[in-house]
Amino acid sequence: MFGFFSSQETKMRESAGNWLEVADKVWHFRRDVLSTKEAIELRQRTDSLRQQLKAKAEGAKLKLGIESLEEVLRRTGGAMYPKSALVENIEFLLVAAIVIIGVRTFLVQPFKIPTNSMWPTYNGMTSEVYHAPAEEPNAVAVAARAVTFGAWPHRVDAPDDGEVLIPVNGITGGRGLVDYRVVPGKTWLIFPTELREYALLVGDKPVFIRVPLDFDFDWVLDKAFFGNSSATNPHGFANNLERKYRARDYVTRTVNGQPTNWFRTGKIVKAGERVLSFDELTGDQLFVDRVTYNFMRPKVGQGFVFGTGKIPGIGIDQYYVKRLVGTPGDTIQVHEPAIYRNGQPITGSTAFELNARREPPYRGYFNAPMNSEARYLLRDSDQVVIGPNKYFAMGDNSGFSSDSRYWGFVPAKEVIGRPLFIYFPLTKHWGPTR
Repeated sequence: MFGFFSSQETKMRESAGNWLEVADKVWHFRRDVLSTKEAIELRQRTDSLRQQLKAKAEGAKLKLGIESLEEVLRRTGGAMYPKSALVENIEFLLVAAIVIIGVRTFLVQPFKIPTNSMWPTYNGMTSEVYHAPAEEPNAVAVAARAVTFGAWPHRVDAPDDGEVLIPVNGITGGRGLVDYRVVPGKTWLIFPTELREYALLVGDKPVFIRVPLDFDFDWVLDKAFFGNSSATNPHGFANNLERKYRARDYVTRTVNGQPTNWFRTGKIVKAGERVLSFDELTGDQLFVDRVTYNFMRPKVGQGFVFGTGKIPGIGIDQYYVKRLVGTPGDTIQVHEPAIYRNGQPITGSTAFELNARREPPYRGYFNAPMNSEARYLLRDSDQVVIGPNKYFAMGDNSGFSSDSRYWGFVPAKEVIGRPLFIYFPLTKHWGPTR
């Protein structure tokens, strides 16, 4: 019982201290707009409560002093007292925003892996293809997969009887380009964005699929119609299309007044049957450590995040994540499937070893295609020497990576930090990064 009364006395003293802080704030910020009578009254009641607090008055007297001070504060506090719930919420949000901006700028920054250049170490947006409706998740599973994996379902049914055809805009350097157009769309059904719109032809009728700009729809088509040929060969899908092109295994159709070559898939469907079914899975979302590289240099083998605004070969200001393979003074070569650093097989990362052995699902490291726009490492005999204050970056999935082979060196000043922790989706990648 004595403890109860003691705690009540303590709470009343704390409350009196808080009221005095409010009163002092009102006095300092509003005394020039108060009338003489209001100013005198505010000071008298503030001083009275302060004296009671110093004299360790009992709780009942402190309560009367607080009520007396509150009455005058209501008349003299203006916007500072009493505060509305809206004002308090706005102040809370502003303080929270300042804290978040400070943490993001100097300590830890969230980052989403946009592409599959670092697959399978980090996932960009990937896909899960279903070859029959019986394989597709039910409604409950769809909701669960959305929460845990960030999965978004795509189900496409045939508008007509006929063979499923794929539009290909052209064949370049052994790589097929599935035709698409960029259209306006929304993310989370709210925020404006741009999407890729692909068309498949069934009979003489098109069906349309919209996916994010960074989503690899070629990969979906390869899994659905060509047996996932790119699983072992990064150019497998493109090679299949090239063979079809050379064998003239395509038909020409005019859609919307535009003649297009449509490659045959061999899949015949009836109206209403499933043409294509897949889930679009979100890329790994992680925290980036922005502190460590302020005190030490990045090490070969580490994944590192950097800004692209000062890299002329990229031309857009955003963030990339790649594997660091070369530091100032290093000489880099690619003897497929391994990277060589200063004449020796590169070390410093498990990904280097798995790629060198082509241990599935790692496919090995590749030189850039000869007829591509790459600047470095187009053949086994090519070498690149890293200059001062520069780094050389490559993706673990080098057959599908736009990296330093194409756009050059990463300036040391543009390095942001290192991947720290994957917090979403809840896959086997969740946890500390590799």
